[in-house]
Amino acid sequence: MGIIDYSLEPKSDIAFVDIKSFYASVECVKRNLDPLTTSLCVMSRSEHSNGLILASSPTFKKVFGKNNVGRARDLPFDIDTREFSFENARSQNIEITKEYIKHVQKWAENTLIVPPRMVLYIEENLKIQKVFQNYAPNEDIHPYSIDEGFIDLTKSLDYFIRDKSMDRRRKLDLISERIQHEIWKKTGVYSTVGMSNANPLLAKLALDNEAKKTRTMRANWSYEDVENKVWSIGDLTDFWGIGKRMKKRLNNLYIYSVKDLANYNPDILKNELGVIGLQLWFHANGVDESKPSIPYKPKSKGLGNSQVLPRDYKSQYEIEIVLREIAEQVAIRIRRIKKKASVVAIYVGFSYGENKNSINARRTINPSQSTKVLCSEVIKLFREKYDGGSVRNLGVSYDNLVDESRTIFNFFDDIAKIEKEEKLDRAIDEIRNRFGFTSVQRATSLVEGSRVIERSKLIGGHCGGMDGT
Repeated sequence: MGIIDYSLEPKSDIAFVDIKSFYASVECVKRNLDPLTTSLCVMSRSEHSNGLILASSPTFKKVFGKNNVGRARDLPFDIDTREFSFENARSQNIEITKEYIKHVQKWAENTLIVPPRMVLYIEENLKIQKVFQNYAPNEDIHPYSIDEGFIDLTKSLDYFIRDKSMDRRRKLDLISERIQHEIWKKTGVYSTVGMSNANPLLAKLALDNEAKKTRTMRANWSYEDVENKVWSIGDLTDFWGIGKRMKKRLNNLYIYSVKDLANYNPDILKNELGVIGLQLWFHANGVDESKPSIPYKPKSKGLGNSQVLPRDYKSQYEIEIVLREIAEQVAIRIRRIKKKASVVAIYVGFSYGENKNSINARRTINPSQSTKVLCSEVIKLFREKYDGGSVRNLGVSYDNLVDESRTIFNFFDDIAKIEKEEKLDRAIDEIRNRFGFTSVQRATSLVEGSRVIERSKLIGGHCGGMDGT
């Protein structure tokens, strides 16, 4: 492993903090229940058998073998009666024994299924952010998601622990322990911390591959741990930045482990996979020169929105109402960033049990940010591709965004009419910015099947209120 001289690599003292089962833990704490021992599941539309599992407590995951993504129908019991379901269990290829039925029945009766409360989770997240700010300035804190974040403690360690005889690895562990305790004291939830005296990558790998399994829920990986720990990661998909598709591409190069990747020829990787191949090679060798204070900002290529419908939509008329609503919402967003769309794309996912492939379609258009034009293009594309069937998921995206100053006219365009429509869009946008999205609505928003009024009450696509509404 002499190819990289780690003495020349930058070093930072990084803590990557992950709140354990955040949504579910908050719900447990608010009910005066232990987040680690209570079986609780946060489920969108929990009154339906197709409700979406958004989060679950550690005990729930252990008992039912469910991750955060899934549906009520995947549970081995009926959520209404709390009785064991042979049909659900068989659909998951579970071996059904008397012991298993008894086990499920016992836990089903003692499992809480609650609706999401996004406002509450945001409030708790703000408390956690304030804890972070007690240990580092804002520019050294980088939220990774609502329940994860990097803290660069390089400048803080010597301030909080002035013992010059103590090495920085030990100092980082002590400060991370303090952060864990303060989060628990302020919110009642538990946190896991991946640490590194080298870089953010190793802190994240330490969190995912070791910290979650330790008694203290902390682990520290540095450059000297690369061979023993990074190269020992079992599956390529357990490594940051490698999904199923990339794993397949790496396997085609006879790379089956992180160690294989780290010892592969970087020139070949770059030729076969491009810059990402070279980046993965550096990462496999523990090298990451990014800083939390300068987060990576991907180049925006488009904007979109999607919805999981509350029931099966069988009427084309109802489906088109929702598609128009989504198309309008995304049109507002591209006007807000002063862009026009050159490509319109739709996604249509069919209901569970329908033997139909989902629709993924797109078409190139003259650059536009007009609600009328974009909605019309979305509906035309839908009508070309849809030939019936119950729908459960809908999505619209606008891609290949260009500056709004770019305009293409043809000989038959009515320029005055186009300018009038642009002014109308801007006037409606201004009213909605001041008085809320539902202050100006189409008549179809009152029709059964419309989602716009209900969704205007949601945060992040989920219920926001204290009562789950």
